[in-house]
Amino acid sequence: MAHSFDVIIIGGGILGTSISYFLSSLNKSKKIAVIEQAHKVAFHTSGRNTGKVHAPYLYNPIKKKLFAKSAFHGYEMWETYAKLKKLPFKKDGVIEVALDDKGIKVLEKYLKWGKENGLEDSDIELLNKEEIKKTEPEIKCESALCVYKDASTDYSLFTNSIMKDSEKNGTTLLLDTRVTKIRKGKDRWTITIDGEHEIHTKFLINAAGGEAVDIAHSMGVAKKVTDVHFRGEYWKVPKAYNNLTKSSVYSVPEFPDYPFLDPHWILRVDGSCEIGPNAVPVFSPYGYDKVENIKEFFPKMLEMLGSGARKAIFDKQFQELAVNEIQSSMSKSAMVNRVKKFLPKIDADKITEKGTAGIRSSIIDEGGKFVPDVIQIDDEASFHILNYNSPGATGALPFAAHIVNHLHEEGFFQCEDTEAQCGPWKFNEIIQKIH
Repeated sequence: MAHSFDVIIIGGGILGTSISYFLSSLNKSKKIAVIEQAHKVAFHTSGRNTGKVHAPYLYNPIKKKLFAKSAFHGYEMWETYAKLKKLPFKKDGVIEVALDDKGIKVLEKYLKWGKENGLEDSDIELLNKEEIKKTEPEIKCESALCVYKDASTDYSLFTNSIMKDSEKNGTTLLLDTRVTKIRKGKDRWTITIDGEHEIHTKFLINAAGGEAVDIAHSMGVAKKVTDVHFRGEYWKVPKAYNNLTKSSVYSVPEFPDYPFLDPHWILRVDGSCEIGPNAVPVFSPYGYDKVENIKEFFPKMLEMLGSGARKAIFDKQFQELAVNEIQSSMSKSAMVNRVKKFLPKIDADKITEKGTAGIRSSIIDEGGKFVPDVIQIDDEASFHILNYNSPGATGALPFAAHIVNHLHEEGFFQCEDTEAQCGPWKFNEIIQKIH
């Protein structure tokens, strides 16, 4: 293993691997490495999600312009990449349902946002309850937003393929490798891995997902924010329900300022269906079980109580929502009953098998508010991406290209050829689209 690199990326999720893909495509002579502590890329959040390729109707075109553009172009890029690599990409759409007049107003706003973010009339339409019954007779609602430019895939397969392409470009992938210490020298970073070995880099990119805040703090960055972790759980439904709907079905979120989700009816790319996810508060980005959560309970609580998160966890509404999510974890019926509101045919007794759980990490600022958008921080010879959540997987390719272009334009890391061909795309053409 080489000990010195020009760039090291911490995090082998879909964003870290996509950044490595574009960096290695534009810089044939530079040494690039990706460090991932798991035994494979996309082992955590990137491979434990709904697998949806989201159309940008949920994102405010002014406040979340970059995310909306990334999702819009990400759909096209993943579709192209799937065809090139013969990976699954199923155009099955999504239906967002409103159960009351308040929800209908939200759907009207989403329709407006979707069109402002680039969706055509043929991509999205708002139907009343009589109209939706004609195409989806099992759905019960007052109104439904049908989004046809929405698809299903397997992001684990995408991430693995992108990483292999990056390795072909010369990127070094270090799996089963944990960063235990980072210190800054005169002209390079020294990174201690697995508690004993040292490697060096001129520039460091922190794309570590659930551990991104901890890494930033260890480097003296983003000290005024902290993160909280939520485990999203799924239930697999029996095959008899697989044709209940033609599309995935979401309901309008009742509390959009909080990272709590009403469980969805999810069509997977393999044709199976699931209910989920909820958002159960946990104490570790790897808090899939009791042992890990018990181990991290006191350190995480001390961190939260000493930060703006203290205001959030003592907020009465937050506490009520958290209790509801915990109940949905302890009681299968509690979760299934949320979906029964719009799919009354579902019988909780027939659902017996749990799906794979994933963990999402959300940032709380010093004022105790959840940060709604991604945080990008330039620091001395380093770049940090925090709070990279939904539609993170959908927009990973164009967003990664944006980051690489930003580093180049700001002089943090000069790329050799910004007109290079990156697989089926010209890099500068991607940048023109999202900017």
